[in-house]
Amino acid sequence: MVLAEVSSDQMNALDFPIQTHLLFVGVLFLGTLTISRFSPKIGIPAILGVLLLGLSINVSTLDITRAQAANFQLLGLALLLFYAGLKTDLTAIRGFFEYGILLAVGGVVVSSLILGSVLWFLGSSNAGALSLGGTEAIPLGAAMLIAACLGSTDAGATLSVLRSVRRKVPLRLQHLLEFESSVNDPSALLFYGLVVGIFVTAGAAGSVSSLESTVLTQVRIFLQQIGAGLVVGFVFGYLARFVVNYLVEERSQLLLVAMSIAFVVYGVATSLGGSGFIAIYVTGLFLTSSVYRSPEINHITIQEVLLPFNTMAEITIFLVFGLLVYPPDLIDALPIGILAAFGLMLVARPISVLMFQPFSPFSLKESLLVSWCGLRGAVPLALSHDLSLAIPRVRGIDPAIVDELSRNAESIIFIVVVVNLLVQGISLPYLARVLGLVPSPPAKPGLAS
Repeated sequence: MVLAEVSSDQMNALDFPIQTHLLFVGVLFLGTLTISRFSPKIGIPAILGVLLLGLSINVSTLDITRAQAANFQLLGLALLLFYAGLKTDLTAIRGFFEYGILLAVGGVVVSSLILGSVLWFLGSSNAGALSLGGTEAIPLGAAMLIAACLGSTDAGATLSVLRSVRRKVPLRLQHLLEFESSVNDPSALLFYGLVVGIFVTAGAAGSVSSLESTVLTQVRIFLQQIGAGLVVGFVFGYLARFVVNYLVEERSQLLLVAMSIAFVVYGVATSLGGSGFIAIYVTGLFLTSSVYRSPEINHITIQEVLLPFNTMAEITIFLVFGLLVYPPDLIDALPIGILAAFGLMLVARPISVLMFQPFSPFSLKESLLVSWCGLRGAVPLALSHDLSLAIPRVRGIDPAIVDELSRNAESIIFIVVVVNLLVQGISLPYLARVLGLVPSPPAKPGLAS
């Protein structure tokens, strides 16, 4: 009897925290759904509302390490990229596919390099008034890592804002923005990996000659990751169609099969030294372009069953980041964060779009809208957790400022994302009206099909 009572007491003592945590999680997600619904009505992207919700709650006692958060965000990114592949309609971008690729890949590299230079200047002695608390300067490697984190535009935020201007923007321009924001995710992740390889690995080498050799090595690894990722994506794209045709008998099984395919593809690609993000995106692209045996299954069906998980992954990335950020940590990084945000919006992003204007089939007015529609979101926030682990290993960094710089780097990313979503999210509908863009006539191209 006594033993039973002790066990019962122990069980109740263990159950209470679990019940409390479940209650907290349930209320939290209901709050995010509420925010997601009402944020667009006041003119801000839904994901910005979710991010601010997490910041306002700010559970600093969450027992989550940076490495665990990075792994969790990695899982979320894999799902987001798989869904981005599923959402890419190649028939809709016929006529400007090459330009879309150029904008998505080249734009990430150019905007990251420009923003990295801006951050390096803002953190230098020439802008000493903007120093990060006790941090006198931002090393070039750290500045480039922060900028590389911010290289990708957010598909969810972009599409959310585009809904408010859908009748004011040509349909093919909407397709371009959707395609660019999907393709530049894996591009930004690969470029971030390249920057990490150059500045972090070079730190162990120590000499100029070894730095040059490291750059060549990292470029080779970069190209290998792209090549292996493409090959794995192509192979598993065909296999995935076979799996869906012969293993899925009814719609209820499609979710489990699709997610299993996504994780297998990512695991195989990374095991072979390729980019799991490229592979998973290409596999999603194949699935959405395939024809299936069952008339009940098509790319729209797969998108529908995965949409709730894609939405949950994106929301959770924003929510977890907001929960883990400690508001007082933002104060020191606020001046540089705000200036970096405007440097990204007014300098880096417009240059990265307009420099490719000679190759663009779009008018200058349309390109101006594209340059302003560069909303940052889930990918920068997810990469910021890895950034906090990479900065301590950057070449030439003073050990005395490592902890502070890692914390401030994450704060800079948070501030840039918030300012970017707020300013561009609110102003984009007004810019579309000012530019006076005329939607394409319905009879024109098969681009809208």
